[in-house]
Amino acid sequence: MAAKEEAGRPTWSRQIEFTLAGIGCAVGLGNIWRFPYLCYRSGGGAFLLPYLLMLVVLGIPLLHMELTLGQYLRRGPVLALAKACPLFKGVGMATVAISFIMCTYYNIIITWALYYMFSSFRSELLWQNCNNTWNTVNCTDQVTNSSSSSTASQQFFNYKVLERTSGVEETGTLRWELFLLLLLAWILVYLCIFKGVKSTGKVVYFTALFPYVILLALLINNVQLPGALDGIKFFIIPEWDKLLNVQVWINAAAQIFNSIGIGFGSLMAMASYNNYNNNVLKDTLAIAITNSLTSIFAGFVIFSAFGYMSHLQNVPVSEIAVDGPGLVLVVYPQAFVTMPVAPLWAFLFFFMLLCLGLDSQFAMVEVMVTSLLDSYSKPILKHLKRKEFLVLLVCGAAFLLGIPNVMQVGIYVFQLMDHYTAIVSIMFLAFFEVVGVCWCYGVKRLSSNLVEMTGKRPSIFFRICWWVICPALITVILVFSVIQFKPARYEDYVYPPWAQGVGWLIALASIIWIPLAAVHTLWVLPGSFTEKFKKSITPFSLDEDDSPYYQQKGGIMETIPNIAVISPIAPLPDKPIQTNL
Repeated sequence: MAAKEEAGRPTWSRQIEFTLAGIGCAVGLGNIWRFPYLCYRSGGGAFLLPYLLMLVVLGIPLLHMELTLGQYLRRGPVLALAKACPLFKGVGMATVAISFIMCTYYNIIITWALYYMFSSFRSELLWQNCNNTWNTVNCTDQVTNSSSSSTASQQFFNYKVLERTSGVEETGTLRWELFLLLLLAWILVYLCIFKGVKSTGKVVYFTALFPYVILLALLINNVQLPGALDGIKFFIIPEWDKLLNVQVWINAAAQIFNSIGIGFGSLMAMASYNNYNNNVLKDTLAIAITNSLTSIFAGFVIFSAFGYMSHLQNVPVSEIAVDGPGLVLVVYPQAFVTMPVAPLWAFLFFFMLLCLGLDSQFAMVEVMVTSLLDSYSKPILKHLKRKEFLVLLVCGAAFLLGIPNVMQVGIYVFQLMDHYTAIVSIMFLAFFEVVGVCWCYGVKRLSSNLVEMTGKRPSIFFRICWWVICPALITVILVFSVIQFKPARYEDYVYPPWAQGVGWLIALASIIWIPLAAVHTLWVLPGSFTEKFKKSITPFSLDEDDSPYYQQKGGIMETIPNIAVISPIAPLPDKPIQTNL
């Protein structure tokens, strides 16, 4: 049956551990830099309205869908999606690929956070002035609009931390300090997850909760600084004309999408370790709402600091924020230098980034480990003997693949991979996942799964979202992402055509699994092409004997009829389906 409680499959010790792990997975570095930046670019408070609307009609329903499927089928994304819609089984493989690719470069952010954290153990911060060996003649202690000068904080990041080259054509040498910190980052990840959900569940009590303590302390400190109110006003007071810009709505939907982690397979993999009768809706709301509230909370923290910098430097708030890592590694550190007890605040801030990054990293590594064990547990355990060695192998491979990011050319490699993975690949994955689950697996079938697990049917709101609103929104986002796609760049540097080609290869490394697996499914299924296609969009057609619609009762296998996909919002029976679970 769907929720076969395999003797060897672990479950979370306490359900709160999954909730915290889910929150830790969703709440990450994107809440600290990407959300405030999108607010800044989209007119401050005007961004909050579409953002909250997209949370309700896109984020929460799709998260509910992923958690339900993972918990019911008790499988990671590869096998879960292969069962749900065999034609799109490649989507599950693609989610594993994209999570693995992302974890190879995502840990670089943790590496930078460690560098800054250790650099904070000084009476005077290294990025406080221009009197250092790495500073150039155009260094300035002031924020300016001049393109010919750069701040001490910018130069510390570019010339001390990165020692970056002039472009991707010039690789430079290995940054040994960053190499060792990357190794330390992977050791931390391994030690936290090598025992599976049993160890991760304990770690997340700290890593998921402690960042809020630091955020609160930073907010209390920041609001007392002169000019902080101006930054907060910029954050919450809308520029209403911005709502007429379609791009603002697309940004809001994309931020909800990427922040919660729809399509990455992480939460589906973690949900597969839930107890079968767990209340999925409760976890869905806890993860999605906490994620968005954290983004808004972080917005107050960041923009209050921007207001303070605006007051000190006499530069408008709208000209301070920058995109990507620069927001937390250039702009915000610059605000610390004039705060009382600057080294303490700097240490706490970068320790918070470490916690936020580790939580997301746990989830991405867990996708790979769970999927490998689901599909090849016997040969893997035969050769490696223990799951701990598999986790070590995955972490070791990701560490080696991440080494180019800690060379002097590293920032260009990082930006290229992030652009083509987080922006291009994930939209295609999400589109096919939604089509496969909402339309092929079926809204009524998904609803009956919930009835079977919890005794409660999903509301008509969720059924309408699954059937109409979510697929429509994902399609619109995908179309606009393609139409408005811009080649990767880092600050003023535009990547050469060959580097853009490498970026597309990185994107294809995950997307290619979708058509390849579809062809394989049609190849292995018996019958004519029409029969093959009909079976390929029929759930469990690749493993009917393992179908959850084959339940044993009184010694006789009774086939529960497949529930039609038509009329997805029709009410389900009030009484739950009775099974021998």
